Amino acid sequence: MSLGDYDEAEHERRERKTSTVDADFEQERPEYEGSVSYDTGESADDLLEQFEQLQDE
Repeated sequence: MSLGDYDEAEHERRERKTSTVDADFEQERPEYEGSVSYDTGESADDLLEQFEQLQDE
């Protein structure tokens, strides 16, 4: 068989493989609990002032 020839057996094998559904997984999504906090160290006004200074440069 040369490259590019149609292989019906291979086509059928791939069709069977892709047509099956894997149902071996949990249906429920895990719930994550926690909190996120961050501290920029500067106020929004300080950051805007710094941004404006960078824009002027």
